[in-house]
Amino acid sequence: MAEVTAKQKFSCPACGGEAEWNPAKSALVCPYCGVTSPAELEELPGGETVIREHDLATALRNVPEDQRGWQTERTSVRCQSCRAISVLEPSKVSQACDFCGATALVPEQEQKQPFRPESLLPMKVSERQARDALRSWLKGLFWAPSDLGKKALTDQVRGLYIPYWTFDAKARAHWTAESGTYYYVTQTVNGKSQRVRMTRWSPASGHLEHFFDDELIAASQGVHGPLLHEIEPFDTKRLEPYSAHFLSGWVVERYQIDLIAAAASSRSRMEGALRDMCGRAVPGDTYRNLDVNATYSGQTFKHVLVPLWLLTYRYGQKTFQAAVNGDSAKVGGEHPVSWVKVTLAVLLALIVVGVVIWSQSK
Repeated sequence: MAEVTAKQKFSCPACGGEAEWNPAKSALVCPYCGVTSPAELEELPGGETVIREHDLATALRNVPEDQRGWQTERTSVRCQSCRAISVLEPSKVSQACDFCGATALVPEQEQKQPFRPESLLPMKVSERQARDALRSWLKGLFWAPSDLGKKALTDQVRGLYIPYWTFDAKARAHWTAESGTYYYVTQTVNGKSQRVRMTRWSPASGHLEHFFDDELIAASQGVHGPLLHEIEPFDTKRLEPYSAHFLSGWVVERYQIDLIAAAASSRSRMEGALRDMCGRAVPGDTYRNLDVNATYSGQTFKHVLVPLWLLTYRYGQKTFQAAVNGDSAKVGGEHPVSWVKVTLAVLLALIVVGVVIWSQSK
């Protein structure tokens, strides 16, 4: 690829630093925070090559200054272990990371104030309710070690607000496929007549429209992604307009999954969901060779905060997380597996199989 010199400077949409063109990625990459902004090369009529940013990068970079910051004094620290950025009240001295428990915290110097949340979901579940829910969850873990409930100290539960992006879009799709209808014939196999299922294929096509409303994409670095999937969804219909007083006394995580990456994840989810909907729209009993051609319009996004209670605990040499949805009290978590219980279960299954085989051979 020929060398390309940008005729203008491109500020990073996340931190405000000057992004640089990366030929290998065909994108603008911030050397300070690592955020990648989709871009493409465009050749002008005179043969000159320039860089064109995609709309989302431009949108986030051009957020007005009065829509940035927290509307109150806050201090940011980055955990050198899990990389989460916690936003604290200046009077609150944190000795350990609220996400992983590590003590390696360093001040986070931001070149540009983060995009302020537009709305948040107020914490509804009390600390006592969260602890009770976690204790019940720990007691119900059949495959976990028997002493896990004692070693996973629930007095380390912390209330947090974590960042999400939400996306709306109206999708229109045209699909084509081969529709399969089952029918049955009688065939003779090894001298025996049996009923065999066959499939009759015919072409099919159709149109489908769907509005994706508040598709949630987590922007957290401190809470493990699979764990968040367990305690979702968060009820975005109950979102309140952002106000600094909601966060008084609470630790907030600053988003680290930027708008660009979140938008790509959201589009991928929408495409997968749309494909499933088109598949269900195909008539008949089954289908094959499904092809979906979709267009999206009315695309919007917003940045929101949602509440949860987080338990980070150690068992042996490993660290695990469990969480309670601060709105619905739904619980999810990670836990060690007792290999003693697994081994006993396997041995018991082998004994049962052996007894069945022995009884059939008599």
